[in-house]
Amino acid sequence: MILVTGGAGYIGSHTCIELLNAGYKLVVLDNLSNSSVESLKRMARIASVECLVVSDEWIASPSACNDEIQGSYYDEGEAGLGNLIFVEGDIRDQALLRRVFAEFAIEVVVHFAGLKAVGESVQQPLKYYDNNVAGSVALFEVMAEFDCKRLVFSSSATVYGDPASVPICEDFPLSTTNPYGASKLMVEGVLRDVYKSDQAWSIGILRYFNPVGAHESGLIGENPNGIPNNLMPFVSQVAVGQREKLSVFGDDYNTPDGTGVRDYIHVVDLAKGHLKALQAIQNNPGLIAVNLGTGRGYSVLEMIKAFEKASGKTIPYEIVERRAGDIAECYADPTYAQHLLGWQAELEIEQMCKDAWRWQSMNPEGYC
Repeated sequence: MILVTGGAGYIGSHTCIELLNAGYKLVVLDNLSNSSVESLKRMARIASVECLVVSDEWIASPSACNDEIQGSYYDEGEAGLGNLIFVEGDIRDQALLRRVFAEFAIEVVVHFAGLKAVGESVQQPLKYYDNNVAGSVALFEVMAEFDCKRLVFSSSATVYGDPASVPICEDFPLSTTNPYGASKLMVEGVLRDVYKSDQAWSIGILRYFNPVGAHESGLIGENPNGIPNNLMPFVSQVAVGQREKLSVFGDDYNTPDGTGVRDYIHVVDLAKGHLKALQAIQNNPGLIAVNLGTGRGYSVLEMIKAFEKASGKTIPYEIVERRAGDIAECYADPTYAQHLLGWQAELEIEQMCKDAWRWQSMNPEGYC
């Protein structure tokens, strides 16, 4: 059984679908702070499984047991029964973690749970260090207690800071420009030390670039709480009429059109990268750190034009001051992932924008 922390979130939900389709059984642990239980319902529908929800009594009472599952989100016969279990909870709650590991015999962890907004991290750094770093350490401690030492960790390309050059390779110097990136780099450091102390661990660290898009069904996608921090959901909300215009943070960077350049990767490609990484750490134990990106950078203005073409909508925007913690240019060299994992991104910018628009137009208010 695989524990997926933060599995109700944007990247987590898409990865769960790939894992379920590959035949794995999952326990999703999520505190729903920036996700919705609706994503579990839709995930189960897409993967044709039943999502079993652990009862509040099970969470609250040490005497409760696995037969106190209170309901399900999908029910069409017995196919896939028990392949997806949802527990609402926080990775900082070690008592709950111990119960999950004991009841469900967790063998592997895919760790997404964490806060992820660069701007918010600058304003509230302690919140990020508590949730992302202390929460991860709490999880790793329980993993060690239960001799569960296989882990895929959701890191970020922000651990490269403001790189001296692009494309970015895995052996580039590591540094950060904001507390979000610092929290990811700290967790990477913890994992390296854990592995040095005990090489029974097998760890895959995945450094994402900029996930965008949605599942082709339009049933799940990026659904941020409040004002989006990332480009694509903001553009999508402008296109659907939910917001008046897009703010472009700076047009004076040293890039072809002055706006920031990023490596945008389709979330389904990213999810498939997790499946490949999971297989790699199971087949070849060790510690690996791998970039997941396309190897191609697009500017903010290029992304706006591509989305306008995909949606048939005009995206009004205004140039505003640079955002604290942002850098000019960031895109991956994906060669190592191709060599080590046999993985490469396949979906182009047109598909990213089409899928993002399908999700947003089908769900103008997100999950509701």
